[in-house]
Amino acid sequence: MEMTGERRIGAPREAVWAALNDPAVLKEAIPGCESVERIGDDQFQAKVSMKLGPMSAKFGGKVTLSNINPPASYTISGEGTGGAMGFAKGGADVALDEVGPSETVLRYNVKAQVGGKMAQLGARLIDSTAKSMADQFFDRFAAQLTPAVPEPVAEAPAAVEGAAPAAPARAAAPAPAGDDIFAKAGRLLTQDFMGFPPQVWLGGGAMVVILALLFLVR
Repeated sequence: MEMTGERRIGAPREAVWAALNDPAVLKEAIPGCESVERIGDDQFQAKVSMKLGPMSAKFGGKVTLSNINPPASYTISGEGTGGAMGFAKGGADVALDEVGPSETVLRYNVKAQVGGKMAQLGARLIDSTAKSMADQFFDRFAAQLTPAVPEPVAEAPAAVEGAAPAAPARAAAPAPAGDDIFAKAGRLLTQDFMGFPPQVWLGGGAMVVILALLFLVR
């Protein structure tokens, strides 16, 4: 009924906290996430599609934030249902520890219980699926926070007499999403988002991930 883990992310803590607020980042990072919606100052609901062994279902869940301490930690409690597949309810403690100017450790401790058909599946299958889902999220999330290293531009060969002129150089690629996240981090920590205090919404992003994990923890 418990799962604990941590992940090092190559970005400042403020940027990680801000990225947990970015719907576009979460949409790309969370496996099966379909939507996130605010239903109160400290409550969110989400829809997540997932496959567990031979079973597939869409889960709808609601989560509540408490003990919010931006950008360091918060507590989550939530519950969700997936029709005949079953239900899950529980909570989690999430902490962001700054271990360097550009490195953060995200730690989580999830406690939950499940019922319905999902509870009849083996613990090994549920545990392996939960770990795989968490790994996928953190890989995708960290990738969006890590600026891409530009490839070196090769020198143009010397012109050969009588040869056709070289094609014009391509325009530089747009800046990666991670750069935008760093730029927005400070603004998100000092302004309201969608009319709600930033510390409330920022914690809500990671809620979707924890909510999905709640469905898989025994």
